[in-house]
Amino acid sequence: MWWFGKNKERKVIQPAGRILRARFDAAQTTADNQRHWANADSLSADGAASADVRKTLRNRSRYEIANNSYARGIVSTLANDVVGTGPRLQMLTDDDNGNGIIETEFMNWASQIRLAQKLRTMRMARASDGEAFGILAINRNLNSPVKLDLRLIEADQVTMPWSKYFNQQSQVDGIEFDEFGNPASYFVLKNHPGSMSLVFEQDYNAVDAGSMVHWFRAERPGQSRGIPEITPALPLFAQLRRYTLAVIAAAETAADFAAVLYTDSPANGEAANLEPMDVVQLEKRMATTLPDGWKLGQIEAHQPTTTYGEFKNQILNEIARCLNMPFNIAACNSSGYNYASGRLDHQTYYKSRWQFRYYR
Repeated sequence: MWWFGKNKERKVIQPAGRILRARFDAAQTTADNQRHWANADSLSADGAASADVRKTLRNRSRYEIANNSYARGIVSTLANDVVGTGPRLQMLTDDDNGNGIIETEFMNWASQIRLAQKLRTMRMARASDGEAFGILAINRNLNSPVKLDLRLIEADQVTMPWSKYFNQQSQVDGIEFDEFGNPASYFVLKNHPGSMSLVFEQDYNAVDAGSMVHWFRAERPGQSRGIPEITPALPLFAQLRRYTLAVIAAAETAADFAAVLYTDSPANGEAANLEPMDVVQLEKRMATTLPDGWKLGQIEAHQPTTTYGEFKNQILNEIARCLNMPFNIAACNSSGYNYASGRLDHQTYYKSRWQFRYYR
């Protein structure tokens, strides 16, 4: 009973039709796609790129670049195109004489410390290791009024020493951050972990962030260390090499058989009896007779097929895509291009190259 007025019955308003619940097909897990998404996780950027994961990716990337001519050429071309002959200083003050003196001294200093060579090494390290490190230090041995030098170190040396493992709240594998999330200092091992020294020491130097050049690209918010830029292409490089070796092995196997004796007669027929799988040594430019009922033939080579080159080009094109590099630059082959299409494909590559030059 209502406190005021007459009794009233509650009326429940039924919605017209069914309630529509939209879903994403990509969020569904089915028997067909569960194996494909088995490795998808929700780890943080630094959790996904942990020290062990980055070490494995670095080792595999370095191995592929050292043993695959396509990988070596792609990384070398990228470094040469980004760095070129090195940076140049252009002064725009009103004093033309002073501008020339400063520009000349900068060129002399850059030549003394081999700046262009070190920048190319850093660009190649960013592609193979995911990051490059350089320490700004004073070098008294430089034959220049400016004693500033750039000392390169590998990513393996920037790691957390054993004595620091128990205080990792503000540290991420060799980098200590301040309260605002900015790098404050870097822990650099004095000896490379993979050096041939009989005794590996965990002695390290704490380098201030202002004296460290850490060049990498953060793909996710909160990412503190880099992963190799050719990481998505590593399985493709392996596929390309395995496919090439398999095709060569099949062609060599077919070519190893100089001739094969075969017969169309049934077993125990009119053909002469021969020992199966017997091997006969042949001489060059000789004439011979065959046993009764036997014919001389050769194994037909079905490899490489007519699509062999097209398949390799497609794999190479997919490999170069993760570096924003067109196929004709990655393959160093423009035979299938005209001048206009070649220029069009280069636009994305040139934009990416300029972005690398101005990226900090």
